[in-house]
Amino acid sequence: MTSATTLTQAPLNIGPLELDVPVVLAPMAGITNTAFRRLCREFGAGLYVSEMITSRALVERTPESMRLITHHESETTRSIQLYGVDPKTVAEAVTMLVAEDRADHIDLNFGCPVPKVTRKGGGAALPWKLGLFRQIVEGAVKAAGDVPLTIKMRKGIDSDHLTYLEAARAAEGAGVASIALHARTAAEFYSGHADWSAIEKLKYTITGTPVLGNGDIWSADDALRMVRETGCDGVVVGRGCLGRPWLFGDLAAAFRGESVSFQPNLGQVAETFRRHAELLVDFFDDEDRGCRDIRKHVAWYFKGYPVGGDLRARLATVESLAMLDDLLGTLDWDQPYPGEGAEGPRGRAGTPKSPSLPQGWLDSQELVGTERTTLNDAELDTSGG
Repeated sequence: MTSATTLTQAPLNIGPLELDVPVVLAPMAGITNTAFRRLCREFGAGLYVSEMITSRALVERTPESMRLITHHESETTRSIQLYGVDPKTVAEAVTMLVAEDRADHIDLNFGCPVPKVTRKGGGAALPWKLGLFRQIVEGAVKAAGDVPLTIKMRKGIDSDHLTYLEAARAAEGAGVASIALHARTAAEFYSGHADWSAIEKLKYTITGTPVLGNGDIWSADDALRMVRETGCDGVVVGRGCLGRPWLFGDLAAAFRGESVSFQPNLGQVAETFRRHAELLVDFFDDEDRGCRDIRKHVAWYFKGYPVGGDLRARLATVESLAMLDDLLGTLDWDQPYPGEGAEGPRGRAGTPKSPSLPQGWLDSQELVGTERTTLNDAELDTSGG
């Protein structure tokens, strides 16, 4: 345990939900499934959001979508993020979740920068069409009723096409329970540094709805600094917790005014990695699939630790829990926390690039004829990606 800067922060209210710790786990495709959410909860507190669920696939009740919205009994606040481009379909998906008592909180994704989403007008591209954005949000809020509905978005498409202030005003007018801003444009992807000044500007602009900040939170100190510098009501943590679910414990402690942080030795990391694998096997109800899924987490968990390349490679091809136990048993569990080597950015940042958009998308902020056809094909067939 080491000292950390502290800040006593008031609880975060998202509609009727009160979070003692103003921290939200950002939805991440292929990452924030039930297994990872359960693991993060074991370390800390906050609101833990599902992978992105496609509204159309949910309305059609595809097996994968239905599996992804199923929460473990320990998840006492069930949070689901939806993606969609059609007001009617999004409202139907929200209605289904509420009527069947499948969620205590629903978030709408307007921040995805992935080309296969933006090239069809979805994700971070959609708020540019302000009228469509307003229809989706208003319909979803109405369908949600007493269940708090929130949105997450980016600054805009690129520096010449910023959308976040207009979209936030529309969302606040529609009655959303909170607004989260990833302080990058779609063009920036995850590169460079998040523009926290945009979060501050959003907080200054939106005074009646909680504003959450997202981007470049790699430690509890980063989260506290974001709150101090921007005045935001809470933080959303994404890539910073990859291979570090204990970050939520650090965040909980820091926001409660406790000057401690967890610095695990190699044995504690190995135990957590093993626990994650076990939870994945339970989630998939398939040992082979669970072990295949844990492979992508190897580099994140062991970042900075003295684990040789050969062993890392073998961990990245693990086929069973027994094999995993054998490999972890070869580690020197007493190796101490390596300091800076285990900290800082993680996950792929990518490079700035021109966003993939429907032809002529930026010519007008209103939908034109052919764009409606494009949007009909925008929703992915499957959820979680």
